[in-house]
Amino acid sequence: MRLASVLTPFNDENLALAAQCGVEDITVRYPGPGLEPLRSFQDRVAARGMRLAAVEGFLPIEKIKLGRDTDGAELAELAALVENMGRLGIPILCTNFMAGTDWVRTRLDVPERGGATVTAFSLSEAANRARSLNSASGEIDGTPVSAAELWENLGSLLREIVPVAEKAGVYLAMHPDDPPLSEFRGKARILNSVDAFERLVSLVPSPHNGVCFCQGSFASMGGLDIPATIRRLGKHIRYVHFRDARGDGPGDFVETFHDNGPTDMAAAMRAYRGIGFDGPIRADHVPRLHGEDDGEPGYTMKGRLFAWGYIRGLIQASMTPTPGP
Repeated sequence: MRLASVLTPFNDENLALAAQCGVEDITVRYPGPGLEPLRSFQDRVAARGMRLAAVEGFLPIEKIKLGRDTDGAELAELAALVENMGRLGIPILCTNFMAGTDWVRTRLDVPERGGATVTAFSLSEAANRARSLNSASGEIDGTPVSAAELWENLGSLLREIVPVAEKAGVYLAMHPDDPPLSEFRGKARILNSVDAFERLVSLVPSPHNGVCFCQGSFASMGGLDIPATIRRLGKHIRYVHFRDARGDGPGDFVETFHDNGPTDMAAAMRAYRGIGFDGPIRADHVPRLHGEDDGEPGYTMKGRLFAWGYIRGLIQASMTPTPGP
């Protein structure tokens, strides 16, 4: 397994901190069309001895989700991105199929340990307070779409893009809906259960049609044994978002420090080791610590430093066999 991270902001100071803390792989948001923007990111990452391993966020896919890419412009741009990633040896493209939003929260300032703050979601508060994160505007598109339409649009996309990914040597990793609700503001959500992910990989069976195992999203589904779920999806997991959440299921949860939630994180890491996962495991959604009150929720750097050390320790510990009784 390879310790991975996004860097927000992506700058020389944060690149240096990542390298010093043992991060091996870097994830970037889609920088726009063309090879050179990706190559520029890759060169800066490589200069610090790390690998540009994944692209996620801000992808040209929103019309595709709604079945409105009538001229094929988004599909062509997405295919070009996959081809360019293949040329540069960037192995992972993390996608999602949340129509009209990215991840959504109703609170960005819930107190956690020692006064750090985390994000939360409450369905009862969502009508007035919901905010979409990791999107250009934070606004939520209100256009209705059904589950049947989403599955049809997803299948059409995969039939087109998986062969491109196979040829390019790029692995697609689908992120769960966050929150993993069945519907939000008139739009169905379809990637909200383990069964849904088994359906996803069966639509176009290929090693290049895989799963981003976001632990916090799966934990928010409610009632799942996370290590057992890792083993169940096993060979389909291409990329990991490592975080946790506590609460009463998809309609009511709060994020936590990586070491302060309900999931047995050491057991989860052993499960990744057990299925033979050797890809990027990214420190996801961190608390905002003292002095970072104006930082991007979930993506501040002080909390990320803590997460890197904790995850790196778990990775190393997972290499040691569990002692017997």
